[in-house]
Amino acid sequence: MERRTFLKIGAGTAGAMLVPIHGSVIAAEQLLDPLAASVKKALADAAMDAAKKAGASYCDVRIGRYLNQYVTTRDLNVESVTNTESTGVGVRVIASGAYGFAATNSLHPDAVASAARQAVAIARANAKLQAEPVQLAPVQGVGEVAWATPFKRDWRTVPIKDKAEMLIAANKAGLDAGASFMTANLFQVNQQKYFASTDGSYIDQDIHRLWAPLTATAVDKATGKFRSRAGLAPPVGMGYEYFDARPEHRIRAAGGVATLYDGGYDIVEEARSAGRQAREKLTAKSVDPGKYDLVIAPENLFLTIHESVGHPTELDRVLGYEANYAGTSFCTLDKWESKRFNFGSKIVNFVGEKTTPGSLGAVGYDDEGVPARRWDIVRDGILVNYQATRDQAHIIGEKASHGCSYADSWSNVQFQRMPNVSLVAGSKKLTPDEMVKDVKRGIYVLGRGSYSIDQQRYNFQFGGQLYYEIKDGRIGQMLEDVAYQSNTQDFWNACTAICDERDWRMSGSFFDGKGQPSQVSAVSHGSATTRFDGINVINTGRKIG
Repeated sequence: MERRTFLKIGAGTAGAMLVPIHGSVIAAEQLLDPLAASVKKALADAAMDAAKKAGASYCDVRIGRYLNQYVTTRDLNVESVTNTESTGVGVRVIASGAYGFAATNSLHPDAVASAARQAVAIARANAKLQAEPVQLAPVQGVGEVAWATPFKRDWRTVPIKDKAEMLIAANKAGLDAGASFMTANLFQVNQQKYFASTDGSYIDQDIHRLWAPLTATAVDKATGKFRSRAGLAPPVGMGYEYFDARPEHRIRAAGGVATLYDGGYDIVEEARSAGRQAREKLTAKSVDPGKYDLVIAPENLFLTIHESVGHPTELDRVLGYEANYAGTSFCTLDKWESKRFNFGSKIVNFVGEKTTPGSLGAVGYDDEGVPARRWDIVRDGILVNYQATRDQAHIIGEKASHGCSYADSWSNVQFQRMPNVSLVAGSKKLTPDEMVKDVKRGIYVLGRGSYSIDQQRYNFQFGGQLYYEIKDGRIGQMLEDVAYQSNTQDFWNACTAICDERDWRMSGSFFDGKGQPSQVSAVSHGSATTRFDGINVINTGRKIG
């Protein structure tokens, strides 16, 4: 069953859609029926038996079914509804001390056995060029287990009509509030992943993710000048109940300048704010460049964490495995070995994990069958660890993998991918409003903007969506043309205050690319509102007219 893409024209329900499979057509609701666990176990056993008979010392099998639906709207129109479905089997082995991988889109025991034998042949060919044998950290087999994203409403059962109407209602609210153009999109993912290995695990997982990005653009018709404000709401690992926002979900950011939703998302209210603020940006004061104390909301800081902390602590990047495509890292092994590399100030603590409910990275087990866990990466400002998979753990003296293995398809080999990497909330009681009171000359930053960072993830520049002047402890007028510049070590050492856990929340990246051939993963990053003193701010000069 190869990857299929099809377009549904009109506003029918999901049950009315037809999906082409093997040259025939089936009703889309049949995609809700998962492949029986007994069938998947039989396929996995066929692959592992064939691999062992061919000489493999280890084998794991991933049987995947990947369902995606993307709904895109512009103003009051639906532009497209795209659905994809992909099913197949990937087999990874170790033979003669080297990896081999092969995949098939046929769910037949003979086909998966053939793929396993091909993987062993590839491993033996690889072994001729490999200097050292693969060393896997031990993993205790768990037998037959299952894990699923907790959710109340399955996005696959919600009619397309309802989804389209929700997005169009959001666009209308943004247009009525001052936007000249509106776009609203809905990305929905279901990954049905079955993992089995010769360690004795048969793990069945059902993973769900959602993201509803929107953008409001306001145009001054007299001058041609325009400004945009993108949505601030995070992508999540949960069901369609995400859109069932209630008043108790509301969070007020510092000074009440933005409204976000924790545990539920009112996309219409968000679009209304976006339309109004896009219009306000047309007349906002252009920032005076210089040194400022920055108060950064989690909806902006997540991306800075992703780029300046998440990526440079990926062990494969540290070791140079990603140098050809994505660069290296300033967090070299000698810095970790010294046990005193000053990554940030003493209040800076970063953890890696794949356990937080509702996060994009939340799973029961990674794609090597390793249970999800939590560990320190930076503790009290000192670099103490990295992100590692089973074959990397021994390099940094770890006895177990961190559970950081992931592949975006059954047809791609799993490799080291970023878990959720988050800044731990402050230990002292502190709200955003209280933080602002001590700022004499600063800027309050919200939302993800453009960014640039070097190949070692060291020197960087980040923008945002909304900026407000802070003067003598009070949030004032909106600013525009703001970007902050620093290097990773100076920036995190300039961290002087972090709000407490009441303000802590996650945002994230739904399409994070890495590897050759490129693969895409989804990952969340949490923080509370955080203060950085004496950061260089430039005027980006994006004025038109």
